[in-house]
Amino acid sequence: MKTFIDNAGRTWTVVITVDVIKSVRESVDVDLMKVIEDGLLGRLFDDPIFLCDVMYGVCKAEAEAKSISRTDFDKAMYGDVFDGALVALTEALVDFFRGGRRRVLQKALEKMRSCEAETLVMMEKEIDAMNIDEMLAEQTRRGNSSGSVPESLA
Repeated sequence: MKTFIDNAGRTWTVVITVDVIKSVRESVDVDLMKVIEDGLLGRLFDDPIFLCDVMYGVCKAEAEAKSISRTDFDKAMYGDVFDGALVALTEALVDFFRGGRRRVLQKALEKMRSCEAETLVMMEKEIDAMNIDEMLAEQTRRGNSSGSVPESLA
């Protein structure tokens, strides 16, 4: 069993079973059986709102047993919690599938994690390479929509 902890300090158990897959289909209209084919894996990595929706479907029975509303579940989902939820979900999905499909999903996850890490490094390099003086000068040339740039910054 995989788990993650939300920002309210609650531990959630993530186990993918046929019943959970049906619950996710019914509650959030997402088919976890097509995690690779439909680009679902990429959306789970890129869209925290979508991830939260899927996680609620996965954890719905547990939330109901704990009398935790959808709103309260959502309110505790932000920041680093998404990382823990994504790891728990993807590892539980790998455990669900058999044989060849499991290997394909594991390879897809490795590629997604690698791509995400490389993308973040590239973004950091782009930010590090930014020249604030040039950016301010360009903004001044285009006309600052919020008013004029103070002389000390121009």
